[in-house]
Amino acid sequence: MDEKGCVKCGSKDARTKEVAMTGTGLSKMFDIQHNQFVVVSCANCGYSEFYNKQSSAGSNILDLFFG
Repeated sequence: MDEKGCVKCGSKDARTKEVAMTGTGLSKMFDIQHNQFVVVSCANCGYSEFYNKQSSAGSNILDLFFG
């Protein structure tokens, strides 16, 4: 596979992290964090992309980030 690297700086060094966020309405009022995402960020410039954790992409998150 030909990895292109970060779309902003071209670096191929990336980090992943799982985060949870509230939605709107009652979930925001009661601080219910049911929206889960995987964040992929470039270790060089900090450019980040959020991916829905429940998506079918699963283990290919880094492949999506690198193109």
